[in-house]
Amino acid sequence: MKNILYEITDEVKSVIGGKTIGAIVPPIVFVIANNLFGLLWGILAAVLTAVIIGIQRYLMGETIKYAAGGLVGVLLASAFSFYAGNAADYFLPRIISSGFLFLVSIVTIVVGKPIAALASHISRGWEMGWFMRKDVKPAYREVSIVWAMLFLLRMYLQVLLYRGGDLFIMAWANTLLGFPATLTVLILSYVYGTWRLRNLGGPGIDEYREDKTPPWKGQTRGF
Repeated sequence: MKNILYEITDEVKSVIGGKTIGAIVPPIVFVIANNLFGLLWGILAAVLTAVIIGIQRYLMGETIKYAAGGLVGVLLASAFSFYAGNAADYFLPRIISSGFLFLVSIVTIVVGKPIAALASHISRGWEMGWFMRKDVKPAYREVSIVWAMLFLLRMYLQVLLYRGGDLFIMAWANTLLGFPATLTVLILSYVYGTWRLRNLGGPGIDEYREDKTPPWKGQTRGF
């Protein structure tokens, strides 16, 4: 149990990195400033907040790639709301993003290269041949199905909130549906995925690389 908790904690740290503040704070600042001073000031406040977060990370010697990504997201959301003249459109890119991720998830499952396997391949650098094995791939396919369901549910809820038009509810709901929900699903994916890999009985990534013959120990850590 201690080993599992340590692994999950380690995985969470690698996922969280510096994303959290950059993802959560600008939308809330936007809603507050928009309510107090109007749309233009809401946009300026959100963009300025994202820039300050990026500068702070840079001065602290941290990676700024997540801050840069967050700034791009804020600029895109701001552009939507500015050109439409509607503050609620600030959250429109998130709806589009959820729909896009749902479609990508479904497509990758249908073509036989599940999004969970692709994500792990990119982030960990593990060989794609290992993910495609019959005694490994089902774990990633099943997790990808759960991800697709999450993206669909998130899009549905976001559309309902968008049509309701309450900015404060949209801000907090999008915050909860964003990082916290994603982190929860990633933790559950890790727990289920590692358990499923052990039950499938395939080789671990190191055993695959070393071309070991069965019986295998299987994947003992990482998903």
